[in-house]
Amino acid sequence: MTQGLLWLPLLLFFVLLTALGWLERRRQGLFRTWATGSELAKLDGQGAARLKDGLLSWASFEAGKLNPQGEFRVRQLELLELLALDTGEAPLTEESQGQCRIRLVGAGQQADVPFADADRARLWMDELMARCRCDL
Repeated sequence: MTQGLLWLPLLLFFVLLTALGWLERRRQGLFRTWATGSELAKLDGQGAARLKDGLLSWASFEAGKLNPQGEFRVRQLELLELLALDTGEAPLTEESQGQCRIRLVGAGQQADVPFADADRARLWMDELMARCRCDL
């Protein structure tokens, strides 16, 4: 009897781990469907983003679905800034890591795309600038 009680927490942990794995697989499946045909796409802890036909769109995951957060035309892009996610308007330095956002400015609009990793955000900035130059 005591041996069975010792295995019960392990069994509960296994069921919880399986459920979390199923949720992540579902999230990745939704992302793959959403990002099909994109020139550039990302999925991280802050959400998803894609560049498709000159339109950058981003979304967050809520309740098992993608919730659109915004869109921005790459042809209207004038300025890209890398900012900290929560701390005001201060630009991120080159050695900074962690959560951040890319600010897109152009045609009288500005929008922020959240990222879980600053290195990935920097790579995205480079790709967006290259795409923007190609579209001109």
